[in-house]
Amino acid sequence: MTITRVLRQAALVTALAGTSLAASADDYHIGVTVPSADHGWTAGLLWWAQQATEELAEQYGDVSFTVLSASSGTAQVSNVEDLMIRNIDALVILPHNPATLQQVIAEAYESGIYTVVVDRELEEPAQDVFLAGDNPGLGEVAARYMAEALGGQGDILVLEGPSIPINSQRVNAFNTVMADYPGINILDSQTTDWNPQRALSVTEDLLGSNPHVDAIWAGDDDVLIAALRAVEENERDDIQLIVGGGGSQRVIEMIRDDHPMVRGTVTYPPNMIASAIALAVHGVKGERLGNMYHGVPSRVILAADLITADNVEEFYQPDAAY
Repeated sequence: MTITRVLRQAALVTALAGTSLAASADDYHIGVTVPSADHGWTAGLLWWAQQATEELAEQYGDVSFTVLSASSGTAQVSNVEDLMIRNIDALVILPHNPATLQQVIAEAYESGIYTVVVDRELEEPAQDVFLAGDNPGLGEVAARYMAEALGGQGDILVLEGPSIPINSQRVNAFNTVMADYPGINILDSQTTDWNPQRALSVTEDLLGSNPHVDAIWAGDDDVLIAALRAVEENERDDIQLIVGGGGSQRVIEMIRDDHPMVRGTVTYPPNMIASAIALAVHGVKGERLGNMYHGVPSRVILAADLITADNVEEFYQPDAAY
């Protein structure tokens, strides 16, 4: 699926903001707000939000949904305020910036709205459920894979994300594992904001200042692709391995095709938003999950799975947006 198509779908999701996806449903109204599709992972969020709300609206005739996206933290504050005016019963939110959203999410939660916070944790918890990928696990799994693939010896570069807690969790876990491998030398660690254009520029600069590099850890698959482009354009034949994070279909296809440098990535699935929406449905309706004896868990952390040629077919979904 092309990014153009994904962005068209994202526009459709945003256009649905004024109406519910199931006009006849009036018992429960669930509002969903996520960051705008500024790169592959967030485009995947919007795609999965659309998929989940459409499927769940068909499955539950008493539940309707409103999905909004926001290009900034302040815009997302307005999203939440708008959803509260629309008398939502539940809020599912992946905060653009937790600090900016802290107060308005707390207001929604304290007003009795069933609240599911996704991916980016609030400094002061204000939710019924927190659901996220395993950020420390992503860094740890990537580090162990790289260290073993390099035989415990090598010079590596680290491409970080923005200055937010989930990036720190990934990088700190990565560095902790690498401390067990004295033969691994981290040449430099620079932020890319998980932005492909910045990642391209940062990687080019790092390659220019480091004449020998064995591997690159890009904790995001879009950053991996940008780093690979920089390596190829600079005709560097010293780099053996580039490892990402997220589990994008584009990177999975590279692994399937036995790419010489891209041989592994670690999952951080954008379909977590779909799982969060499903949890909100059960939670707001007071239902249990399957045969559990309690209600919806208050904290759900998804596994960080290593994807290599050995298991790549398990994660291959060619129709997914990411």
